[in-house]
Amino acid sequence: MSAKDDDNDGLEAEREVIQGEIDSTAEETPAEEPVLKKAGAHRAPEEDEASAAGDGKSALGAELEALRNELEERTHDLQRVTAEYANYRKRVDRDRGAAAEQTTGKVLTDLLPVLDDIDRAREHGDLVGPFASVAEQLTAVTGKLGLAAFGEKGDPFDPNRHEAVAHQTSADVDEPTCVEVMRRGYTLGERLLRPAMVAVADPE
Repeated sequence: MSAKDDDNDGLEAEREVIQGEIDSTAEETPAEEPVLKKAGAHRAPEEDEASAAGDGKSALGAELEALRNELEERTHDLQRVTAEYANYRKRVDRDRGAAAEQTTGKVLTDLLPVLDDIDRAREHGDLVGPFASVAEQLTAVTGKLGLAAFGEKGDPFDPNRHEAVAHQTSADVDEPTCVEVMRRGYTLGERLLRPAMVAVADPE
């Protein structure tokens, strides 16, 4: 065998050793597994910021809705209280007016006999001198308080305002008519204080 052949054999042996080491290293080192990205396993910073902004907007929207509901509730409460107060004011004013009218009516009712005496004195021509002046002043004061007299001869008979104490028939009337007034009636505003006492003539 020549020296050249020996060199070839040595190189072949060395190549086999190196190949064996390479194969051994390849067996010990596992193949690199591809990394699979799972959805939601990792998000970019921009995605995290967008998610945080969305959560912030959602919380802000809920808080705004709560405040809006509370404001609406408070507004309804204010409207209800305002309406109740307005009704209270109207009721108090109405009751105060009714009480004042009732008190005034009581005083004027007590004065009606005095006014009847003045009417009788006027009919008989006795309303003269200082007494006439006092009578006129009293009539003016009661008129300012709202007292109004009614009941005149020839008025149509109204059972709601007249008290008939005598009845007769007459060809001169077409409907029940007051032909004589014994005592005038009085009203205070729309309130009847006393009906007029009259004699009534019915058509024949």
